[in-house]
Amino acid sequence: MLRKSLFAGVAFSLFATLASAQESPPGRIQPTQDRKPPAATTAEPNAGVLFAPERVDSEGVATIRGEKIPYRAVAGTIVVHPRGWDDAARREKSPEGKELGAGANPEAEASMFYVAYFKKGAPSAERPVTFIYNGGPGSSTMWLHMGAFGPKKVVTVDNGTHTPAAPYSIVNNDNSILDATDMVFIDAPGTGFSRIAGKDKEKAFWGVDQDAYAFEQFILAFLSQYGRWNSPKFLFGESYGTPRSAVLINNLTTGDSVDFNGVMLLSQILNFALSVDGVDNNPGSDTAYITALPTYAATAWHYKLVPNAPADVTTFLKQVEHWATTDYATALLAGAELDPAAKRKVAEQYAAYTGLPVDYVLKADLRITGGMFEKTLQSARGLTTGRIDTRFFGPDMDPLSKEADYDPQGAALSSAYVTAFNEYARGVLGYGAGKTFKPSIPVFRFWDNAHQPPGARFPPRAMLNVMPDLATAMKYNPNLKVSLMGGYYDLATPYFQGWYEMHHLPIPDSLQANIEYHYYPSGHMVYAQDASARALHDDVAGFITKNRR
Repeated sequence: MLRKSLFAGVAFSLFATLASAQESPPGRIQPTQDRKPPAATTAEPNAGVLFAPERVDSEGVATIRGEKIPYRAVAGTIVVHPRGWDDAARREKSPEGKELGAGANPEAEASMFYVAYFKKGAPSAERPVTFIYNGGPGSSTMWLHMGAFGPKKVVTVDNGTHTPAAPYSIVNNDNSILDATDMVFIDAPGTGFSRIAGKDKEKAFWGVDQDAYAFEQFILAFLSQYGRWNSPKFLFGESYGTPRSAVLINNLTTGDSVDFNGVMLLSQILNFALSVDGVDNNPGSDTAYITALPTYAATAWHYKLVPNAPADVTTFLKQVEHWATTDYATALLAGAELDPAAKRKVAEQYAAYTGLPVDYVLKADLRITGGMFEKTLQSARGLTTGRIDTRFFGPDMDPLSKEADYDPQGAALSSAYVTAFNEYARGVLGYGAGKTFKPSIPVFRFWDNAHQPPGARFPPRAMLNVMPDLATAMKYNPNLKVSLMGGYYDLATPYFQGWYEMHHLPIPDSLQANIEYHYYPSGHMVYAQDASARALHDDVAGFITKNRR
């Protein structure tokens, strides 16, 4: 995978507004040089026509921390329409219809694939339901399904190297959250087994607001179809799934009068101006360098490149966070006025924390992008450091390149997840015969990033920022709880960036108490590390249990 969007959702994205600022954003998609959007359909039987909902039922038993939990599984589709479709449908086709904007297409449809797990014997009015999705944009949700919370998981290597090829082991998932909540794993339109009907209809679903509206319609339809209106309700998004959640929870809360109990954000990015990928194309904006520095330091600590480092990474990172927001931030703020001797002193401390050469830091003017760090940290060994998870590494693609050319973690795990989900969906869930599963689709360069935050007085900025959306939902529903989770070794969405965003939300100080924080010695896909996967289960299950009423 070349430098891509938000991996798994993997996370991730980072998308169209960043297109000019970075080769590719967080997420698990392959950027393409072709400016023509890929076809939304394949040669499958229903391609290019309106869809009919599908459903396949099955049963199983999960074992979670020694407890056997019988469940009913449903693999199927729910059909949704784009924004403005109902208004457009009431009009005759005319040029005036274009005034409705992107998404106002009465002929477009999306068939959104999902897998739902319901604990048997649990009253629906009391049983929580959690809607789960990865990001990209352009990623399916197989990562969270087969790696984090589904009743089965794929076994992968967690020593920073490549997982061997098939056969892969698919085993009981002791960290599934089925003990705390029913689960609904959702594939975005065009990804996984989800499809978009008709030619040239992608723009009706490929964009910040279009995507959130599709998920909004899916959730409302699901609540009605399965009688879950009075259940405790939660959202769980990873990577680009976190900005999706911010827009989605605001739509549901303020637009549909549907309050949720909580929102869980794994590997968060809400303000894309804080991405350390491509920040060098936006000179004068230095905050991303500050919030990425702790992840650089954690990575250097992991590879034992930090002299006299504390034995505990969290203790070390507290030191780095303080220096990054004081001495380092002051140096960046000084710009050209920074004294050369003071600059060298800062460069020396930066190098000591990050394992990079002092001269390299000085040549970079104290400003190191994510791609530069990944390329340079282990370049003497001919290795590229991972982006999604910096604990992973692989051979350099091009020893002379300025930035990393691919992500070793994506290369190490993707085949296992793709294979495992195809095997599980077709062999256990009984869904997918005659269909192609799309782990990811290359929507990055075609994503409509136009988004008007609630209450905004001016047109959308170049960089997406959905912090106002989450803030509005929290103020509208002051009981809404938020959990932020991140990995110390995630360089796609650095953990300190998420902390910074949450501490700069435009909300009253009293609502800060509604936010909790959890960090793990893992990467973007926190659950790719066994101990972190176990801790993630405990934090998520605990969050749901205490906020279900």
